[in-house]
Formats: sequence, C-alpha cells, structure tokens
Amino acid sequence: MQHAQHEHPQEAPADWLDKAGVHQAAALLGTQCHEAALRAGWWHDLFTGADLRSAPGEKPRCNVPELLCLIHSEVSEALDGFRTGSPDECLPDRPALEVELADAVMRIFSLGAGIGLDLPGAIADKLDYNTHRSDHTREARLAAGGKKF
Repeated sequence: MQHAQHEHPQEAPADWLDKAGVHQAAALLGTQCHEAALRAGWWHDLFTGADLRSAPGEKPRCNVPELLCLIHSEVSEALDGFRTGSPDECLPDRPALEVELADAVMRIFSLGAGIGLDLPGAIADKLDYNTHRSDHTREARLAAGGKKF
C-alpha cells in the first residue's frame, strides 16, 4: 500500500477527506460486522435467548464493560502477534497482528451497532476534526510537552 507523501501531512488541505464516503464505508462495515455477530448468537443471552441489542438513546442491555474487555483482548493479541511476528492460528496465511486488529475492529463495530451508536458518523466527524487539530502538527509534537507518539 502506498501512502501519500507530504513533508508535513497536517499542512495538506482537508479537501482530501470524503466524509460521506467514510460514513458510507463505515456504515457498511458496521452492518456486516454486527450481522455476523448477531447470526452467530452473540447478541442474544446464552441462557434466556433475550435480545441484548438496544436502540439509540436506550440503556444498553448487553454487558458493555465485558464487550470492551473483549475488544481490549483482541488488541492485546495483536500486540503479541506483532511481538512474535507469528502467523495467525486460524488464518495462517495472514500475520496474527493483521487478523487480531481485524477482530478488534469487528468487535468495535458490532458493539456500536448493538447499542445504537453512530460510529460511522463519529468516525467521519473525528477524521475531519483531527485534520484541524493544532496538537497534531509536527511542530506541536516536537515542542516540549508535545505528543511524541
């Protein structure tokens, strides 16, 4: 994959950002990830069969802290995959880092859809917001107290 080359990426105009396209792509990804988890039974209580999904603005019916910990576990597995450089156990033609990051993204999108969050809109808005952040410039990052990573 080739990356756009800018001496200072933050100085590039934000006209490169297709917010509508980002929203559309994220919405499709979110729908697919959530539908896969729903069909696998992850959004129904294992013992009662109760639907664990909630509508926007409604108090979540699922155990959000548990689902966030599962996302964190995928990120930890990605770190371990990076640390060892190992292939994934289930998809051995792919690096574990790649597959575990995909697992984390799928869990994030499923959680967002399952509890009625507008992740596609938030992603598009946050990408746009970050293009204008002064603390995201090279100069700010190099300054004393700047974000080094």
